[in-house]
Amino acid sequence: MSQLLERSEALHARVLAFAGAEGEATEGFEELACDIARFQAEHIPGYRRLVEARGATLSGLASLPAVPTDAFRLTRVAVHPPELDAARFISSGTTQAARSVHPLRTTETYRQLSLRFGARALLVPGVSRHVVVALAPRPTQPPSSSLGFMMQAFMETFDGRALTADPQGAAFDPLAAGRWLVDGGGVDVNGLRRAALIASERQEPLVVLATSFALVLLTDALAGSTIKTPPRTVVMQTGGFKGRTRSVEPAKLARRVARALRMDAGNIVSEYGMTELSSQCWEGRLGAALPESPGLYQAPPWLRVDAVDPISLRPLPEGEVGLARFIDLANVDSAVAIVTRDQVRLGPRGLELLGRAPGAPERGCSLALEALTLG
Repeated sequence: MSQLLERSEALHARVLAFAGAEGEATEGFEELACDIARFQAEHIPGYRRLVEARGATLSGLASLPAVPTDAFRLTRVAVHPPELDAARFISSGTTQAARSVHPLRTTETYRQLSLRFGARALLVPGVSRHVVVALAPRPTQPPSSSLGFMMQAFMETFDGRALTADPQGAAFDPLAAGRWLVDGGGVDVNGLRRAALIASERQEPLVVLATSFALVLLTDALAGSTIKTPPRTVVMQTGGFKGRTRSVEPAKLARRVARALRMDAGNIVSEYGMTELSSQCWEGRLGAALPESPGLYQAPPWLRVDAVDPISLRPLPEGEVGLARFIDLANVDSAVAIVTRDQVRLGPRGLELLGRAPGAPERGCSLALEALTLG
């Protein structure tokens, strides 16, 4: 066990060093990804079976078998035993049986990398402090939602002060009710008004972290009225409408939110992540470090995205539609390579999301699931 922990810690340190190198990394992405895959094949029996079934050499990115996201709801995907879990992130869903579980031995790598790329996507250039609130339920302790964990990290790092007009001397509580503005009764509109007023009094931008469905609830609750938010307000929009009774087309929702918050629609920034990943893609909107690309997503340097053929799971040429395959260096202790049922298209300006593939799991994913779960 001690050897496993030492190797895991060393790999996490290498990932963080790679992410912080800003183009001056002492090792390459491929070398690090292959070392992580070999570590996982040694300690996860299901992944070892998948590697053997594919005859994979784990000597290059193309040789890394991808774990289907469905595996996370059918079996445990982790190098370590349950007693070493620092967190278990559970996906949202309409039934408990349908939920994925992603065990993390440590949350520190997830936290640091989320902050690094999230800051580039959300923070107003040249501004040191922001007021941060979330249109989301207060997270459980220990955290069970990767999104809630990330939102709390943003509050702590991008704000970190009491939610009062004069925060000097007041204790900061990231779990305070005024920060989390969705509960069983719906959206706390008055709480959002109060946060907007505090941000205006401080002359700081307001950052609203929200799911798409929560933004629909907000605009419904406002019923045509508006909230005066400070200049340069930013809204993070994430998630779709799976399992919901209503959905709203993204461009239409952005217009409704911009009108409701009296803000620039260009400052509504979409995030793409999932329970099974430890890294996120962000829509390029604010024009700081991410290219201006509404509707297109950028991946951080420690995450590679390919569109792959649904049968062979081989990468497709740029411009063709395929399943999304990720190589996520931050997934040290679970699955460095995963494949989803999300359809994507890659182009020179970024990643285009095209929704879920219809019907049953594709053949390539089904064969991989058999190797992973049938020992």
